[in-house]
Amino acid sequence: MSDLSTESELFVATARAFLDKTATLSGQRELHAQGRSYDPGWWQQAAELGWAGLLVPEELGGGSVSDSGLHDLTAIAEALGRTVAPGPLYPVSTVLAGLVDADNRADHAATIAALVTGEQVATWAADEPGRAFRPHQPSVTATATGTGYRLNGVKDRVEAGAQADVILAGARTGDGALRQFLIRTDAPGVTVRPQACIDLVKQYARIELDDVDVDAAAVVGSAAQTAQLIDRQTQVAIALTCAETVGILDAVLAMTLEWTRNRYSFGRPLASYQALKHRLADMTMWLHAGRAVTAGAVDKVAARIPEAAMWVSAAKSYLSEHAGPLVQECVQLHGGIGVTWEHDLHVYLRRITLYAGLFGTSAEHHQAIVRAARTTEPAA
Repeated sequence: MSDLSTESELFVATARAFLDKTATLSGQRELHAQGRSYDPGWWQQAAELGWAGLLVPEELGGGSVSDSGLHDLTAIAEALGRTVAPGPLYPVSTVLAGLVDADNRADHAATIAALVTGEQVATWAADEPGRAFRPHQPSVTATATGTGYRLNGVKDRVEAGAQADVILAGARTGDGALRQFLIRTDAPGVTVRPQACIDLVKQYARIELDDVDVDAAAVVGSAAQTAQLIDRQTQVAIALTCAETVGILDAVLAMTLEWTRNRYSFGRPLASYQALKHRLADMTMWLHAGRAVTAGAVDKVAARIPEAAMWVSAAKSYLSEHAGPLVQECVQLHGGIGVTWEHDLHVYLRRITLYAGLFGTSAEHHQAIVRAARTTEPAA
């Protein structure tokens, strides 16, 4: 997103070459036809390239090529957007963001190692049915037992829920404390129900917890720090989706510019018409503004400053408002072919539409910005 070091540029170039070879748009269509989200072998290769361990310290088996794993990770996310690639990068990275910051991360060292190597897949179960994105206010309950906790409730719209080995889920204990738990998806009482999704390869699931017993070691972090862990997970998740959105917009706009230059009407290329020039200029401005606000948000989240939440809300609200119209404009500029199944534009539009309401809508993030501004003292 921002300026990368030489090492990071090489890392991202390697990732793009890997995606160009193994995650083409035709490949996504094949996965969709097979009813699959991604190839586990493909994800193992991606993990071997270091993607899964970018937020993980070296002593736990991870590491990044720069001093900031989040910057490298969002650069990978932007590259993913260019080919609308599959895979559980976001759910795995979001879970790891919480695990590595937890006070008891040593208790989860084996899980962290398995996620970094791609041997296991994890996902963050933050949403619940019939409600907006409020990960700090779960309705799932965690009742203390002699050896741990018994969980009851439902999580909804869980990415890669049917493919994950473990889920990270928030719940309220009997004393009202907010806690997070690592739960195996094959544990007794866990029911995973796949859900329909507008995206070709992104898959989501409803996860029902019915008297699921976990031991005390399943708890992630102390009660005092759980809210901070969820803040961090939310910021990382939003930063990644915004970075991918920028990659999508870049690819779609480049595709449209090439089309308007090569497509002729009345002996002139479409790009030569003044009205279309204005539309293309507006879209280019939206792309640059989206990239800038996302880069700013990534910088703030990486630095862990208190205002990071407001910055990710600014990026998410801006892109939620402008990304959909930008891709729709590109569809219109392609004419009739832009709305056909055979053309690749709809593949990008599907993911943009999915991301518009993911981790909060534009209106919800506008409200978050207002609340944050009211509690922030003006600069002297």
